[in-house]
Amino acid sequence: MTDAALRVSFAGPLVTFQDGGRHGQMRFGVSASGPMDRLSASAANVALGNMPEATLIEISMGGLVLECTSGALSVAVAGGDFAVERSGETLSGWSVFALEQGDKLSIRPAKSGSWTYLAFAGSVEATTWLGSASTHSTSGFGGGQLTTGQDIKVANARIHEDRHGSIERPSFLPETEEIRVVLGPQDLHFSKAALAAFQSQPFALTSAFDRMGVRLSGPELSLNGALSIPSEAITRGSIQVAGDGVPTVLLADHQTTGGYPKIATVISGDIDRISQMRAGNPVRFVPVSPQEAIQITRETAMHTDTYLAAVSEPKGTLAQRLMRTNLISGAIADDEITE
Repeated sequence: MTDAALRVSFAGPLVTFQDGGRHGQMRFGVSASGPMDRLSASAANVALGNMPEATLIEISMGGLVLECTSGALSVAVAGGDFAVERSGETLSGWSVFALEQGDKLSIRPAKSGSWTYLAFAGSVEATTWLGSASTHSTSGFGGGQLTTGQDIKVANARIHEDRHGSIERPSFLPETEEIRVVLGPQDLHFSKAALAAFQSQPFALTSAFDRMGVRLSGPELSLNGALSIPSEAITRGSIQVAGDGVPTVLLADHQTTGGYPKIATVISGDIDRISQMRAGNPVRFVPVSPQEAIQITRETAMHTDTYLAAVSEPKGTLAQRLMRTNLISGAIADDEITE
């Protein structure tokens, strides 16, 4: 095993180092950060044989272009539907492949999704803060935002030929604009008309969207009383409403306390989905009970564990794959049998 080095030829805004997150620090005013789409980040890592929370690069719609300047290693891409090219060769946005010295890798937004992830077979050298390389976008603490000309070092870089190929996408997530929420805890501060509109009318994501949260357009959610409340702890997925009646869904880098009333909270199983939506995408909020939210969370966790376990299994080397394939009736082309 040797080291590999990559140079950033271009990095858009909010392209950052992330890992599993900086947990247990909210009482000190520090949010957990971590990936906007936690499942996709974990899938990219385990497809390479890494731990799910290993340090990787989160790529925004600004895109990223890298050049491998020394060494060789396997990498994995998973997340939104992004366009991936290696030295002019088009690759799948969910795949594991090799980078060798001189290769150029371009990852840019395509059909859908706001974030995708680039994981490395090796240990990415990134600055840590409070035990985590996750970048808090507003302060810059952690591994930090990538910049043009920056060099990235990957220690103990490895080629995992037995893992090269496509990564199965998760099939257990709802493919719908509906986002499930638990109402409250300040729903009593909203008028009956506002509560009815929140549960029945569509909203849309706006361009006021970053790692801290996203503002929505839609019906005005008028308050029926207090404009503000004593500041209290808030969490990822909280939907707070300011005095203008506009809701904001708080995301990975959310503040840890807030004084605006919160009409509802997105359940944990749907936060990754709303994080991957783009400006203009419609969303409908569907209330569920706390008990239903717990059940959904347990089922999602079970499906996630099963999915990541399957993705983490090596596919075998080319020779091993050929040995497993019946070649008597056909020939192999692009991992498929041609009769």
